Amino acid sequence: MILDDIINKSKNGKPSLAVLIDPDKQQPNDLLPLIKLSEQCGVSYFFVGGSLLTETQFEDTIHYIKGHSTLPIIIFPGSGTQVSSKADGILLLSMISGRNPELLIGQHVLAAPRLKSSGIDILPTGYILIDGGKPTTVSYISNTNPIPADKPDIAAVTAMAGEMLGLKLMYLDAGSGAQNPVSSETISAVKNAVDSPIIVGGGIKSPEAALTAIEAGADVLVVGNVLEKSPDLLLDISRVFQSPINQL
Repeated sequence: MILDDIINKSKNGKPSLAVLIDPDKQQPNDLLPLIKLSEQCGVSYFFVGGSLLTETQFEDTIHYIKGHSTLPIIIFPGSGTQVSSKADGILLLSMISGRNPELLIGQHVLAAPRLKSSGIDILPTGYILIDGGKPTTVSYISNTNPIPADKPDIAAVTAMAGEMLGLKLMYLDAGSGAQNPVSSETISAVKNAVDSPIIVGGGIKSPEAALTAIEAGADVLVVGNVLEKSPDLLLDISRVFQSPINQL
């Protein structure tokens, strides 16, 4: 199971790299070079999802990736409609950084019957939005305010509460196209507060930023928006995962 794989890698200190594909921005037929590059670079997972998707775009993208790669496909849903039996798993996101009841439980109730019948792995995930230096689509669509970047203690106790509620993963996200990534102080604070694996995404635009996040405690690093313009950057970022951290 995907959740067991992430947890086991976390316990063994082996961070993973995930590539986020937003079907809003990339047509399925244009994905083949990125898929092949991801396999070459040792990527562990494809995350698929977005905030403004049509069902056709979503399903077509998952179907195309499935037909050209054996890497697990994990849905990163922007709403309760983004469920597909073609995927391998789904991050069942509860936005615990906000106070919008629809994203805490409302969308989950609507999606529950489809999720149960889909047969895919369910990964209960605390979604924590961190201020990345500018407004992002996720903050606008979710109608929530991110946790201030300079308040790692708030992020830590938020994650702690989420874990006590039974969530199995914590996702720290600065948002797609963020100006700044989640700080090492915030990642470290959350890592020290919970036993759950930490997923970190948003604003990762360089190998240095990737290394900083991993050294701070990220178990899964998500790279997405930057690859739409500079796919070869994945080669440089992947090298962070292929060498012992203390040798980089």
